[in-house]
Amino acid sequence: MAGSSNDCSPDTRPAIWLCHQTDGIETPPPVWLTEYEQETVGKFSGPREREYLTSRWLIRQAIGKSARCSPESCRPVDGRPNASRNPEGWRLSLSHSHGLSACATHAGSSVGLDLEPCQRHPQWQKVARRWFSPVEQEWLFREDDANTFLKVWTLKEAWLKATGRGIAGNLQSLEVRKNFEIYGDQPDEDWQASCCYIEGYLMTLVFRGSRPQWPDITLLEPPPGDFTLVDALSIEASWEPLFQRTIRPKS
Repeated sequence: MAGSSNDCSPDTRPAIWLCHQTDGIETPPPVWLTEYEQETVGKFSGPREREYLTSRWLIRQAIGKSARCSPESCRPVDGRPNASRNPEGWRLSLSHSHGLSACATHAGSSVGLDLEPCQRHPQWQKVARRWFSPVEQEWLFREDDANTFLKVWTLKEAWLKATGRGIAGNLQSLEVRKNFEIYGDQPDEDWQASCCYIEGYLMTLVFRGSRPQWPDITLLEPPPGDFTLVDALSIEASWEPLFQRTIRPKS
């Protein structure tokens, strides 16, 4: 089964916007950066600088397309970009890895996104022994599959982003059991998770919603070399759905 990156969807559906990072010559920081972003990008150089600028360019594209306004008028809050400052009302989650950036948007509700290359974590057993629950270790070691581990890892990362927490001391706040039954430490029963493959990456989204549903997924053309905030066009791309689950509260 495959989905189109340009499928139509209701406004309440969470959305994911992606773009590839492009190489280029060093350029002055674009004038649309906020003062906070200018200070932050000044700490980077080379590929890390372009990665940061690509993600900030993509955030503005994502907000603009979700809110149906110009990307030039959009900006996230300072610090962790988990919400829009202008226009207000959008929750955000950013993920980037190995040349691909992604930004999730959701109107007024928490959202968390994680993106990982499909071939990552060759020594996954060490991570599972150190950070995962005994229940998770038991079935993961029996299956002995790195891709299965990666699905669990992205679920945990997306959960922590959606609930506003870091990794330290919190990886077991979400427990993933066999067949991807998922239990979280939040009392609410309206947490959802969706997982798919796209562009050689595993991508997992966690969001607040009354029912499981696939996000609207759009691959955008890469940013211009000087990161001008043009209204980026979409590029046709296919993605492979893996699973959807409701995250149940731990008993």
